[in-house]
Amino acid sequence: MEEDQELERKISGLKTSMAEGERKTALEMVQAAGTDRHCVTFVLHEEDHTLGNSLRYMIMKNPEVEFCGYTTTHPSESKINLRIQTRGALPAVEPFQRGLNELMNVCQHVLDKFEASIKNYKEQKASRNESTF
Repeated sequence: MEEDQELERKISGLKTSMAEGERKTALEMVQAAGTDRHCVTFVLHEEDHTLGNSLRYMIMKNPEVEFCGYTTTHPSESKINLRIQTRGALPAVEPFQRGLNELMNVCQHVLDKFEASIKNYKEQKASRNESTF
């Protein structure tokens, strides 16, 4: 009972609100009847292969994850179903959260490197222009 409440608390922390003050669920957790918390499908609304494949890769790096895969429901719908199955006592929500955090860290690293390269390029271009005058 307490584990279910803790799991629901973690999932509710992953939900986001949309614009215009209207609260929409960006994430749903679907569990088949009779299954435990080690095998869960997460439905991510307004997402596609970009997040699905990247997140699947990050989650599969965890040795406690037995299976992780995703599908798009239909090409005209922008939502994905991400299924995670774990080994042992690890609930599926934990590698999901960890995968999201690791993916955000990778994206931030790429952004930082990109911005540093642009700054370096502009500085080099400025120094070349100064030396020609």
